[in-house]
Amino acid sequence: MSEHRLFVEAHAGYKGEETPSAFVNEGIKRKVVEVAACWYTDTTVVFRVLTDDGQRYVLRYAFDEAAWELVMQERS
Repeated sequence: MSEHRLFVEAHAGYKGEETPSAFVNEGIKRKVVEVAACWYTDTTVVFRVLTDDGQRYVLRYAFDEAAWELVMQERS
């Protein structure tokens, strides 16, 4: 899956970072039911999430651009 920007609903996590709670991908809203993993670089935070459709997605938030990207969908 190629990277592309998407609309993400987020709330402040325990470190103050944006943590995804839902996102719209290809016109379909997906609710995040679990953040399975989260890791940081100097310029981004990456989340592996499980959604209400039972799929796992990897989302990245770029601090410099204040923008979200869908990095990949992990097929189960």
